[in-house]
Amino acid sequence: MEIYLIIIARTVLLYFLIIIIFRMMGKREIGELSILDLVVFIMIAELAVMAIESPKDPLMHSVISMLLLLGIQYGLALLSLKSEKVRQLIDGKPTIIISKGKIDERAMRSQRYNFDDLMTQLREKNVRNLGDVEFAILETSGKLNVFTKQEGKPMQNIDLALIIDGAIQPAHLEKIGKTELWLRQELRKLGYQELQNISFCTYSNGVFYVDVSNV
Repeated sequence: MEIYLIIIARTVLLYFLIIIIFRMMGKREIGELSILDLVVFIMIAELAVMAIESPKDPLMHSVISMLLLLGIQYGLALLSLKSEKVRQLIDGKPTIIISKGKIDERAMRSQRYNFDDLMTQLREKNVRNLGDVEFAILETSGKLNVFTKQEGKPMQNIDLALIIDGAIQPAHLEKIGKTELWLRQELRKLGYQELQNISFCTYSNGVFYVDVSNV
């Protein structure tokens, strides 16, 4: 009887502990979890199962391991907020699969993403014809965002981040046919002399959106 009471007590305790840990890790939809989030979730679940299945082992062993995982995840999350390189290492970055109606097969190969995957996700978006797609972006979560062509309207460039956390994005500049020199000159005309102070910048239809860091 005592062993059952221990199992019940551990289950209830770990249930609330896991809820607290997941709340501290931040709010994300299940489909938007990063690889880091998934690894931490799986490891915490395994630790909880081991603690419940082995009631004779000290509970603190599992609790300490869970809190350590929380600390690692929280620390890396803070680093990713401050560093684009850390963020890309942990989460990766979105990949443009279709641009202005043209499939980028090289980008697909780099993500180990095949045409079956593409067609499956297009059908999930109720897109029946590849010819109807203007842009398709494979997000870091594996979700495909699709922008269809609008009948009677010319193709538009999709908003790409030209600066993130003070760092210029050469690949995005190349996609819109611009150079770093052009970007610096245009931003200086708008009064932005120090690019490293810009946290986020996009350019669409001749208009810049610029957000300056206040940290």
